[in-house]
Amino acid sequence: MSGDSNVKVRLDNSELWSGLIGLGLGIFVIRSGLKLKLGTIHDPGPGFVLFYTGILICAFAATIMVAAITEGGPTFGSRWKDTRWAKPVIVIACLTGFAIALDPLGFLLAAIPLTLLLMRLIDPVRWSLAVPISILVPVGMWWLLKQALGIQLPSGMFGIG
Repeated sequence: MSGDSNVKVRLDNSELWSGLIGLGLGIFVIRSGLKLKLGTIHDPGPGFVLFYTGILICAFAATIMVAAITEGGPTFGSRWKDTRWAKPVIVIACLTGFAIALDPLGFLLAAIPLTLLLMRLIDPVRWSLAVPISILVPVGMWWLLKQALGIQLPSGMFGIG
């Protein structure tokens, strides 16, 4: 073991910042749990699960921070190097379009084109497979949500879905 026990903390260490953000989130969750009243193990209050979840978040964040300080970690720049932005932007655009079309068109008429677009643009699937899946999956989800579970979905201006 070397005599150099100086640990240098780099401020561009992305894992250190992730740990700090996680620690802040954990503290927020703990405080929220305390505000809602903990209760006891035999009679848990509304904040019981939140409080202990916050403790777990803080513990995980602390381990990330300790590892980032002792072992170092990647910089922000290295995390984003060679990132391909086209597909995430396409997904965000498709989901935004879906959110806009959901109310006026209804669930089925908005979900079928969304599924087809995602299947053809993100990881291209041949048309003979993409079209039936793009119809069957939203129809199956519609049946499960609306018919089996009784969840109200937007039916749109055509009353479909």
